[in-house]
Amino acid sequence: MEERNELMCDESCSHNEVVEKVRADMPDDDTLYELADLFKMFGDSTRMKILFVLMEQEMCVCDIAELLGISQSAISHQLRILKQAKLISSRREGKNIICFLADDHVRSIIDQGLSHVLE
Repeated sequence: MEERNELMCDESCSHNEVVEKVRADMPDDDTLYELADLFKMFGDSTRMKILFVLMEQEMCVCDIAELLGISQSAISHQLRILKQAKLISSRREGKNIICFLADDHVRSIIDQGLSHVLE
């Protein structure tokens, strides 16, 4: 007996109006690749911890490392990735580098994701 896939139509057909409307509204491939790369940034638990910390308080690198119990070198590596993705920014204050979320969009993305997970 053949097993049935729940996520397949019983009959192959195409609803041309729907397909064409969605095709017209879809972003181009380059934009979708950039979006996929953005979401990859949220796929690492250390980066998520850092982002949650920075949602609460801008903080220097050594304080983030202490709070998370991770070496400053490892935190610095993840911060560099987050900065390249334009999710965080930083400024120098004396001998310290202070990190903070780049903008409210980052907070919104995390808030939405957390709401979804907690549903």
